[in-house]
Amino acid sequence: MPFDDNAPNPVDVHVGARVRLRRKFLGLSQQGLADEIELTFQQVQKYERGSNRISASKLFAIAKVLRAPISYFYDGLGEAVAGFSESESEQTANSFLLTTEGIQLAEAFPRIISPRHRRKILDLVRTLADDEA
Repeated sequence: MPFDDNAPNPVDVHVGARVRLRRKFLGLSQQGLADEIELTFQQVQKYERGSNRISASKLFAIAKVLRAPISYFYDGLGEAVAGFSESESEQTANSFLLTTEGIQLAEAFPRIISPRHRRKILDLVRTLADDEA
């Protein structure tokens, strides 16, 4: 499948999104990561957006700081670039999980043991979302 010359390469976008997800999961700022790998936070932003390609040596340094194997940054890549597309719902969920609130919610929700409380929280979120729409 041909790529648009002006658009970021889907592989770079995927790897950058995985860097962002791991960084946010660890609670590390872009500046914090940039300091650790001796770059500017603007460069980290470009990496995370996929607008700049991450070299092998920088990816190795990033993986070390983020305590993740190199393979972590390529997880799910086959589906992302092989013509398989996520549904709109999957794209929304993945985008949400890249936010600070998404990460916090994903960490806290599984600690709620009561199925009744989980359903009530889900009902509350749906009600609030309907009110927004």
